[in-house]
Amino acid sequence: MSARAVLLATVCALAVPALAFAGGQTTGQGQGQGQGGGASSSTSSVSEIVVTARKLDVARDAIEPQVGASTYTISKQTIETLPAGENTPLNQVILQAPGVAQDSFGQLHIRGEHNGLQYRLNGVILPEGLSVFSQALNPRLADSVQLITGALPAEYGLSTAGIVDITTKSGEFNNGGSVSLYGGSHGDIEPSFEDGGSKGSLNYFVSGSYVANDLGIESPDGRSNPLHDWTQQFQGFAYAEDVIDPSSRISTILGISDQSFQIPNLYGQQPALGLNVNGVSRFPSQDLNENQTEFSTYGVASYLHTTERFTMQVSVYGRYSSLRFTPSALGDMLYNGIAQLAEKTDLNGGLQAEGDYQLNDRHTLRGGVIIDVDRAVSNTNSQVLLIDANPNSANFGGQISNAPFTVIDNTGKTAETYSFYLQDEWKIAQNLTLNYGARFDQFNGYVDQNQTSPRINLVWLPDPATTVHVGYAKYFTPPPFELVANETVQKFVTPFPRSPYITTTGSPVVASCGALVATTACPLVTTDMTPTAERADYYDVGATHKVGRFLTLSLDSYLKLSDHLLDEGQFGAPIILTPFNYAKGRQYGVEFSASYEKGPFSAYGNIAYSVAQGEGWQSSQFVFPLAQLDYSANHYIYLDHDERIAASGGLSYLWRGTRFGGDFIFGTGLRQNAPVPTPTGTFTEPDGSVLTTIPNGAPVQRYLQVNLAVSHHFDKGPLGPVDLRLDVTNAFDQVYQIRSGQGVGVFAPQYGPRRGFFFGVTKDF
Repeated sequence: MSARAVLLATVCALAVPALAFAGGQTTGQGQGQGQGGGASSSTSSVSEIVVTARKLDVARDAIEPQVGASTYTISKQTIETLPAGENTPLNQVILQAPGVAQDSFGQLHIRGEHNGLQYRLNGVILPEGLSVFSQALNPRLADSVQLITGALPAEYGLSTAGIVDITTKSGEFNNGGSVSLYGGSHGDIEPSFEDGGSKGSLNYFVSGSYVANDLGIESPDGRSNPLHDWTQQFQGFAYAEDVIDPSSRISTILGISDQSFQIPNLYGQQPALGLNVNGVSRFPSQDLNENQTEFSTYGVASYLHTTERFTMQVSVYGRYSSLRFTPSALGDMLYNGIAQLAEKTDLNGGLQAEGDYQLNDRHTLRGGVIIDVDRAVSNTNSQVLLIDANPNSANFGGQISNAPFTVIDNTGKTAETYSFYLQDEWKIAQNLTLNYGARFDQFNGYVDQNQTSPRINLVWLPDPATTVHVGYAKYFTPPPFELVANETVQKFVTPFPRSPYITTTGSPVVASCGALVATTACPLVTTDMTPTAERADYYDVGATHKVGRFLTLSLDSYLKLSDHLLDEGQFGAPIILTPFNYAKGRQYGVEFSASYEKGPFSAYGNIAYSVAQGEGWQSSQFVFPLAQLDYSANHYIYLDHDERIAASGGLSYLWRGTRFGGDFIFGTGLRQNAPVPTPTGTFTEPDGSVLTTIPNGAPVQRYLQVNLAVSHHFDKGPLGPVDLRLDVTNAFDQVYQIRSGQGVGVFAPQYGPRRGFFFGVTKDF
């Protein structure tokens, strides 16, 4: 167990007694028990504190009301009824929302966006940090999860594909906690605990969990238990708030995540590049030993104050994250021509000050200031081989030496972001609301850019059961702060910048590698323009209608037109993503959702149609084959994460204390390359390069994964009240690919999970 893991376990063990000694949706109204007159521990005083805390929650939510946006809420009760319950990874919870498609490494795509997710805790921004496989947030801490998309109001900016706003548990509603043990197939074991409560004016909640199994990353070959795929993951969370008076409170959030992953192996393969490293040219693929660790810790401190007309919240936040990829040195050089030890760290902090003011019965003004500073450091040590790039040499293209050559590349950069917004919620009539405003964002990083972004949303209620919204938003999205600099590319192109070798021209190979001696990691394209911010116009129209008392229907459509559309891909063995731009982009689609709830039965379903395309790669060009680079310059191609149809749904029924439930996800598949549809099977560009496949030209594979669950609460037993559950994932054991290993920025194949059986026991205290 690592030192950080020991630290996490110690913190979680100490947090419960320390906090205890120290002291649906959040818009529900509390029920008071009379006026407090006794000690703080009296029933009436405690009830007054709870009512005050709930009133302050409502005031906090009023600062960011999501007027006109498309908002999908997943309550704590819904999470508990999912197969695996609170043990469900957060990405699997969000997959149950409309317009969400799954990808490998736990990534999600919302409405055809690569990433662009912004996470918030109680409305406060949580910086993105560094993570590929891990998820620093656990549904166990959530009282509710909201996915907010569409034409967003002015309070939301920068990362705008989707806002995942988690209202955390606070302990103000329940005193007590639970311990749980969960596990089953794939060697899975998941102990966890949570505790919360109130003491005087203090409310607190803490949770901790550990996960270990043999399916840390998606299987590369469809096996139920892939080779070399073990993971262990520690997570801890703590929330505390102190109600100062009926109109003010302070709150703090602390979180930590420490996760390690083995990179899974295919079986029975040998290197195909024909390289030789110190006399070795063969290496069984099952013996590769790549590993990745990801660490993250974050904190938030907030002060909230509210009066009859004015509410404000000021928060400071920070996050430190690190990522380390350790290669299989000999094997990676033979298979990929490079073995790279990569270490990245990111330290991010900021200030978020927001408020609303009720000017009169018709106008509510809202505004805010967000200042963010991000420091990223990247250190890499790469082992490569030297190759002969002299076209006049008899050894042209061959190795000069079989001894590894080291390329060291250490870089660091600080980015600053300044954001300001102001908007007005205007109640034009009893059933008609116009929310309009603008935000200004200034980003200073690898590029210095800014934009003023107008926003406008109209919400109409033609009758009490129907809501219609129409919106427009201008978006400004800076590039992810993890790009590969041009200096890095040149270090692999020309390993001896001061060598006596003479640079030649005239040969396509030499012209691209730039010298008579190159490395096995030399790209055929050396252009590396810096990724720039994406600028987009977003249009959204939707409606929600309630049929009777129990059924709710929603329909939503959207269109996004982008300049410098941002995307990311994995272009090498280290599981680290590289950002790049398309010159133009277009995304459009329609979503339908339905939910039904009556007594012990509830059900929901979503289906979405989406198209996501881009034209012309205009940054990080070194990662693309020359023929594909030329083709994309004048052809719209599908984005690698485009999924034409995505659907999800679930149901739950409580019968005599036993809850039966299940959910499903369906998709027509992400994208992969497709053969060029010509008689010769090739396509020749004007520069003579030959294209044999259309990038992202075909879907991978359609899939349907069904998960089942049954749970029962026992009031009596040797341990007292206890909950037992049985879950089955991929109940029909469908073998399906998420990624085929082909496509833009797709490095390796990944398969969905095979059928698994899991058991859990939870004891309340």
